[in-house]
Amino acid sequence: MDATVAERGQITLPKAVRDALGLTKGTKLKVELDGGRIVLRKDVDDAVSRVRGRFKLPVGVSTDDVMRELRGRAPGDPLLPPDDGEAS
Repeated sequence: MDATVAERGQITLPKAVRDALGLTKGTKLKVELDGGRIVLRKDVDDAVSRVRGRFKLPVGVSTDDVMRELRGRAPGDPLLPPDDGEAS
């Protein structure tokens, strides 16, 4: 992928890169030099700090429970028997 430096030193990151990293308007990036390379890193601390303490989980629900609901079973999670719809 290519990007061109504009007159004021700005570049446009390719959409595939923005989408893959979840970069939206206002996302902070860390800029580092590594020899002759420029390394851009998403400022994860900034994203986390902006939402820290804003959400409360119901009593008895863990962040692991929420992540499983969003992502599905994690590697290493025990397999649960299929729900046949009948109450025990």
